[in-house]
Amino acid sequence: MIGLSKEQVLTCMGPPVRRMAEGASEVWSYNSGNGHTSVYSSANSNATASVTGAGGYASGQATAYGSGVATATQRFCTVNVVMTEGRVARVNYVGPTGGLLSAGEQCAFAVENCVR
Repeated sequence: MIGLSKEQVLTCMGPPVRRMAEGASEVWSYNSGNGHTSVYSSANSNATASVTGAGGYASGQATAYGSGVATATQRFCTVNVVMTEGRVARVNYVGPTGGLLSAGEQCAFAVENCVR
């Protein structure tokens, strides 16, 4: 991607989520991911009941317990494209992903159209 013009980056990656400028450099940030969310859930329950009856008399007891927990995580990557004088000078990646530009990894989704 090094050397691509701003127009080429807009064509292959679309508009950035965020733009920052400092001096002659500009940083375009893109969120990358396939939208996959992993969910883990666990639940426990316990219930007891007893009824005793004799001669028209009944007594009962009931107990119920319950608990549960759920956790959701989403893998993502932020791709920062650094432009100097209107051309890509550097690209860096931030986020919990696998290897750089590994096929199917979160960072690859944003840049895959630019590196074909």
